[in-house]
Amino acid sequence: MDLNGILQFLIYALSLGGLYALMALGLALIYGILDLVNFAYGEIVMVAGYTMYVLGYVLFPELAWSVVAIAAVVIAVASSLLLERVAFRPVRDADPNTMLITSFAVSTFLQNSAILFIAPRPRPVRFPVFFSQVVRVGDLVVSKGDLLSLLTSLAMLGILTIFMRRTILGSALRAAASDFTMTRLLGIRANLIIAIAFAISGCLAGVVSLFWIGRIGTVMPNVGLTPVLIAFVASVVGGLGSLEGAVIGGYLIGFSTIALNIVLPSKVLHFRQAVLFGIVILILLFRPEGLTHGTTEEKL
Repeated sequence: MDLNGILQFLIYALSLGGLYALMALGLALIYGILDLVNFAYGEIVMVAGYTMYVLGYVLFPELAWSVVAIAAVVIAVASSLLLERVAFRPVRDADPNTMLITSFAVSTFLQNSAILFIAPRPRPVRFPVFFSQVVRVGDLVVSKGDLLSLLTSLAMLGILTIFMRRTILGSALRAAASDFTMTRLLGIRANLIIAIAFAISGCLAGVVSLFWIGRIGTVMPNVGLTPVLIAFVASVVGGLGSLEGAVIGGYLIGFSTIALNIVLPSKVLHFRQAVLFGIVILILLFRPEGLTHGTTEEKL
């Protein structure tokens, strides 16, 4: 592979890995505080996608895409907060299995609501033309959408790192993810910390939806299923409960996916997910605790 090929691989892998890292981070943040693997998290991506469809395609087709994108992220944050208040807060002190079942129930409810009130079939989402345009630097050809995805994911991770390390609320979140019981005993309001965690988680899902749906151009009721499953796998590989591990796992899955697209023969390319998860199984056989041992001491 020549230099242009290596650069192209790095850009695509960082772009996809960044989306997985953001999703995995949103999952890990909630898990670290509530011990909840929120499988309804993918439906936040779906809600943001349908927001873009309704606002930018049905109601206001002439509305600037930037306004539609901001509205989608805001709705994603609001939806995440609403789920925490309505679905998860009433069962917060129940058995962890109860919260897990609740997350599946919420996921099914939201998917079926989309089927009932919108449509079971994919619906088009309007995106700017630059999403499909390319940048040429010599022989290097890269999609503008992938470049924007890469830069946005790195910016989001950088902003979140600063927030977690240099603000009082961020320190409280890190402490809560490390030992939520002790954090509550120290007088930090549980409802506030959990609400902030869900708001951040929703914001990350909203940003991911812009680029995930931008890759396929349509939104459907189960559009969030694939990213949430891959994000969960990334969290497990990195070390379930570790924010740092979630980011590492997300980028590892992203790099592995792009690498398999390159090295696998065309006849077996359709089975790349099976090969990818086979690699994940091998990693967990040797590192069942995850790459970062699932620690929460040094997160972000």
